Amino acid sequence: MAAARASLERLVLDVHDFPEPGIVFKDITPLLADHDAFRTVIEALASAGRDADGNVVVDKVAGMEARGFILAAPVALALGIGFVPVRKVGKLPRETHAVSFALEYGEATLELHRDAVAPGDRVLMVDDVLATGGTVRATRELIEACGATAHAVAVLMELGFLPGRETIGDLPVTTLMTV
Repeated sequence: MAAARASLERLVLDVHDFPEPGIVFKDITPLLADHDAFRTVIEALASAGRDADGNVVVDKVAGMEARGFILAAPVALALGIGFVPVRKVGKLPRETHAVSFALEYGEATLELHRDAVAPGDRVLMVDDVLATGGTVRATRELIEACGATAHAVAVLMELGFLPGRETIGDLPVTTLMTV
């Protein structure tokens, strides 16, 4: 985890007033462009899907649109399991479950195919940032609507000044850096 944190500190850039005034956007594209740093971060995120002996304890990895896709798909590959996308409304072609929620600067609706995860599956949720916790809470609701269990969440960064952990309750969180 220390190597992953060092990579984040070195390669994630702050972009002020994006996407709107007062927001400091965390640009992860330099991290993604650095092969060694990206691999280190993916392995650290994948650790949330393993037990203390290194055994995989989840059945699927769910990635939240959009930057969560970039991280969750390689995490699923590292764990040797499948990836399922959690998309914005209207982006999935078949029957879905949908949940609407508030973001730190707006509102959104997420969807998951009704058959994306099976009843009893344990699902690791992966995203780039834990902020208010709304995206994670909505994703958990979608997973549970399919009869599966949200096992844990793994994120690159947690915005410690926002109530993300309070919003998601008892769900275990792996975060590589708190800002």
